[in-house]
Amino acid sequence: MKIAIFGYSGSGKSTLARRLSEFYNLPVLHIDTVHHLPGWVSRDREESKRIVDDFLNSNDSWVIDGNYFKLSFERRMEEADEIIILEFNRFNALFRAYKRYRKYKNTTRPDMTPGCNEKFDFEFIKWILHGGRKRKTKLIHKNIKAQYKDKVTVLKNQKQIDKYVKKTMERNA
Repeated sequence: MKIAIFGYSGSGKSTLARRLSEFYNLPVLHIDTVHHLPGWVSRDREESKRIVDDFLNSNDSWVIDGNYFKLSFERRMEEADEIIILEFNRFNALFRAYKRYRKYKNTTRPDMTPGCNEKFDFEFIKWILHGGRKRKTKLIHKNIKAQYKDKVTVLKNQKQIDKYVKKTMERNA
């Protein structure tokens, strides 16, 4: 089984990926850990792409969460048996990101590169509310939904995530 998860910042991609990885006993790749080096430094794009491709080549099954449309995104979508798109509204995502910040303040969360302490600054708030929701991103979501409609699940709030996880666990128990 191969599961690709992407969506807006603060929507819970990494948490859902971790839950599904544990449930199915699959290796998980959080693309944030590929993109970021300690101190929130961006890794070289070619090196990042190699890391993602190595993970894809080395695993017959996986869970991958993250956007980063230039890091083998098309391949991830093509190979995935299931694509989950998290499309939380911007204010809900902002609230969730703030809760995450409060939980991990001055520490690094488990699905992030060590040395990237959780932050909640103006730049990130602006990204959640506007930058990560540009027309191009919305178009990518729309195209993936159309191209892979038989394997796409769109979740827009925590209640839908909980229902999806419960249904998945019941179906595969």
